[in-house]
Amino acid sequence: MNRVFCLVGKSCSGKDTLYAHILERYPELVPVIPCTTRPRRPGEVEGQTYHFVTEERLRQYEEEGQVVEKREYHTTQGPWTYFTLRFALDTDRLLITTLEGARALMDCYGPQAVRVVCLQVDDRTRLLRYIHRESRQQRPDYAEVCRRFLADQVDFSQERLDQFPRLDFIDTGGDIDSCLKQWEGIYQKQ
Repeated sequence: MNRVFCLVGKSCSGKDTLYAHILERYPELVPVIPCTTRPRRPGEVEGQTYHFVTEERLRQYEEEGQVVEKREYHTTQGPWTYFTLRFALDTDRLLITTLEGARALMDCYGPQAVRVVCLQVDDRTRLLRYIHRESRQQRPDYAEVCRRFLADQVDFSQERLDQFPRLDFIDTGGDIDSCLKQWEGIYQKQ
């Protein structure tokens, strides 16, 4: 049976970094590229991290019944929508999403086909990573950093994590080789 591996975790827990290394090491995994209405950041390439779409295109996808899950964030720069389109489960897939996104994928493809992998790191490390990442932006928005950091505390509360009985964890506080070793143990489970 083909599986969908969902990487989830708080902001700056290492999702993008681990995702890139997994895809490099495991070329048989096919990425699921989510969509967003937010503006493209410097250095982002259409179709790699996200498909950047207009609100109008999102409405068309919804009318066509193509949207598996969507979520809207009220950021300091206005509302941004992120969503995942339906895809064929004809091979093992990998994506970065949220707990809500993972739940929607379970509803769409079945709970046995979806593996949720939660990346965890201590708050101090995560906050320092986040500030460093934001400082590289053309116009750093530290208020948004604070908003997201606090929102993550709620989004990844123990109560919400407990709703996923088959949740796997990766500690991203170490080096990438340690993270990939943890990933391999999860990926090899049937």
